[in-house]
Amino acid sequence: MSLLEGLRYSRGDSPLHRLDPRVKFILTIALFSAAIIFFDLAPLIVIFLAQLPIIVVGRIGRDWLKTLKGGIFLAVIIFATNLGSLYFFRGQQLTADIVEFSLALTLRFLALVTSFSIFFLTTSPDKLSLALEKARVPYEFNFAFITAIRFVPVLAEEAQTIMDAQRSRGLELDKGSFLGRIRKYIPILLPLIINSIRRSLELAEAMESRAFGATKYRTNLYELKMKLIDYIILILSLSIILIMIYIRFYLPPFPKLITF
Repeated sequence: MSLLEGLRYSRGDSPLHRLDPRVKFILTIALFSAAIIFFDLAPLIVIFLAQLPIIVVGRIGRDWLKTLKGGIFLAVIIFATNLGSLYFFRGQQLTADIVEFSLALTLRFLALVTSFSIFFLTTSPDKLSLALEKARVPYEFNFAFITAIRFVPVLAEEAQTIMDAQRSRGLELDKGSFLGRIRKYIPILLPLIINSIRRSLELAEAMESRAFGATKYRTNLYELKMKLIDYIILILSLSIILIMIYIRFYLPPFPKLITF
């Protein structure tokens, strides 16, 4: 559940929090693209480490560590799956090349999680909604997306609370067969679904009481205005994308770390 904490906005007044959400989105796309286009371990290590100063500037290290802790389980699955599949499809020989490639894919996953965690931890849903409006996204889709962002971490926290409550009543979720453990999650899913339905009905009533959709043209209390630092970060982000593409397709491939 802690993986979903990366979608929860963390209030702060850091330089990263004050950036325009459109610029932060471009920065996230630059980091995301850099992690996608490379398959070697060496550049992925550089990309992952390059995100750490951004986390320090944004003062979101503690929340990022929670997100990373939640992603470790999936990272282990990615590593084990790739390692096992490559082992069987390459003559059942475990080589350093296979281990390095599996580590590269695992580190790519962690880099992708980190890039999106940086964006959502430092961007309030209200500013993100304004950015989507500026991008001419219909407000109905905009509202649905922002509502999902707001409620996914809430549902994750509520699920964890229900699990703790059921454990205190003697429900052992980590013992028994695979099917038995699945059946034990029914007392968790039922109250979670009921609370979700109740919350959606309350949201619908609140929207109706505020005449949602009554007028086509909406006004906002705040407006997004880009500053000098926003333009600088925007240029740097676009430059990163171009540099990564040039390195990937026009320069010789990176050497394997096993050669060292």
